[in-house]
Amino acid sequence: MNIVIIDYGAGNIKSLQFAIERLGFTAVLSNNEEEIKNADKVIFPGVGHADSAMKMLKETGLDKLIPTLKQPVFGICLGMQLLCTSSEEGNTKGLGVFNVDVKRFSNTLKVPQMGWNTISNLESDLFKNISEHEFMYLVHSYYVPPCNETIATTDYGGDYSSALQKNNFYGVQFHPEKSSTAGEIILKNFLTI
Repeated sequence: MNIVIIDYGAGNIKSLQFAIERLGFTAVLSNNEEEIKNADKVIFPGVGHADSAMKMLKETGLDKLIPTLKQPVFGICLGMQLLCTSSEEGNTKGLGVFNVDVKRFSNTLKVPQMGWNTISNLESDLFKNISEHEFMYLVHSYYVPPCNETIATTDYGGDYSSALQKNNFYGVQFHPEKSSTAGEIILKNFLTI
C-alpha cells in the first residue's frame, strides 16, 4: 500500500512514521503533487500555527490539491483544523473541506489543553474496536465546535469535535501516534478503510 504523509514543514512527523512502521506499513514524506495524488492513503499532519501552515501549503500549491483528493485522507491535529472553513488562529482561511470554523478555547480554561482526555459519541469505522471514553493524547489551544461532520467529541469546558468525517476525509484533534495502543488501532483502522 502506498501511504504518503504530506510534507509542508508543519510539525514533527517522525513519531507518526514510526507508529505506521510498527503497524507493518511504510509511509513516505512528500510534497510532490503526483506522489500525493497517486497514494492509496494520505495523512495530513500538523503542529504549529494555522496561519504559517497555510502559507506553506499555498507556496507549494498543496492548498489547491488537498481538497480535490479522492482517496482516504486523514488530518491530524492542525491538519484537521486546516481542513475546516477558517480558524480564529491568525484569522486564517482554511481548505473548506469541513464546513465549520475553528475557535479558540475560552480564557477561563487552561490553554493549551495538554495531556490525556477521553473521546465519546464514536460514530465511524475509524473507531472500530475502540471503547467509548477511551483516552487520547491532545495538545491544542483551538477547537472545532460540534457540527454535522462530528464523529467523536471530547469535553473540555464543554463538548467539542475530537474527530470529523466527510466523504473520504477524516480528521482527529488528538495525536493517534502518541495515544498508546488505542491510537495505533485508530491509525490501523484508517489504513485499512
